Amino acid sequence: MQHENFQRAVLGWFDQYGRTHLPWQKERTPYRVWISEIMLQQTQVGTVIPYFERFLARFPDVESLAESSFDEVIALWAGLGYYARARNLHRAARIIVERHRGQLPTSLEELSALPGIGRSTAGAILSLGSGIRAPILDGNVKRVLCRHRGIEGWPGNPRILEKLWELSEALTPSIRVADYNQAMMDLGATVCTKRNPGCSTCPVGRDCEAFRSGRIDAIPATKPRRTLPVKRCFMLALTNGHGAFYLEKRQNVGVWGGLWSLPEFDCEEDVYAWCGKQHIDCSNLERLPQRRHTFSHYHLDFVPLVVRTGSDHCQIGEPSLGSWLIPNETIGLPAPILKLLTEIAD
Repeated sequence: MQHENFQRAVLGWFDQYGRTHLPWQKERTPYRVWISEIMLQQTQVGTVIPYFERFLARFPDVESLAESSFDEVIALWAGLGYYARARNLHRAARIIVERHRGQLPTSLEELSALPGIGRSTAGAILSLGSGIRAPILDGNVKRVLCRHRGIEGWPGNPRILEKLWELSEALTPSIRVADYNQAMMDLGATVCTKRNPGCSTCPVGRDCEAFRSGRIDAIPATKPRRTLPVKRCFMLALTNGHGAFYLEKRQNVGVWGGLWSLPEFDCEEDVYAWCGKQHIDCSNLERLPQRRHTFSHYHLDFVPLVVRTGSDHCQIGEPSLGSWLIPNETIGLPAPILKLLTEIAD
């Protein structure tokens, strides 16, 4: 299929079936596109929608985001995961205000230089937000192109990735670029899905190499699997019996960076030793079953240890690290910790 025919087929399908009702598609601006694209990285549309709406209600423009504290940002991000995205978003907003007069750059190079914005995200911001011709290559687009052209192997392989970028660049039209890029993402998300794709309704399925050769399930190849390492710890759920827990603010780096969480220990003996130093009676300590939370690069197995003090006035060392707080969705707690504390409080 010639490039023009491919573009025409994709745009014709978009005019009939494309998604136009999503929150970030209303009053589309570079800022709104940027926020949505960052949130949509590694995250499903249905999950993102309520977070996007709450985030935009609090931070309607880049200036309000830049002027906010990171605590405000991370509290609204809590539960969405991949928290480096929130840190990069906040840093980028301040750079945009300080160096670009509050306007997102309109060049691919300047956009890609901002924290958390890669080549595909920059292309989406330019094309969807400003109508500037720029190719994109998110996971959905990779899958469509790999299947249509019969490109085998894992798309993350540098050699294959370079080939896909060349193809995306060649296929991206000069007119209706926003609709085309949105159409390619929609096509991958709703028709050319990972499993059970709707090939019979695909606008470019007639000359799809993977479909013609019966290799839909094999193309593209999945990422080579690797065994995730396991990290283990004990978490102290110290509660005063009135709904508050002693929580510590994590450093703004690493997983759960900037969030509130429970004190962590390497072994159960360390928990008893810590409580002893703080003159906390832990004779009623309750050991809950081990839980697992999986990050992108490792499993975390943790054992919650519940201690009920009956008082929130015990003197705890390093007071700058911790505070007695009632867990809820406004203070920036990791989703598995919020779930755990809610269960304990009940």
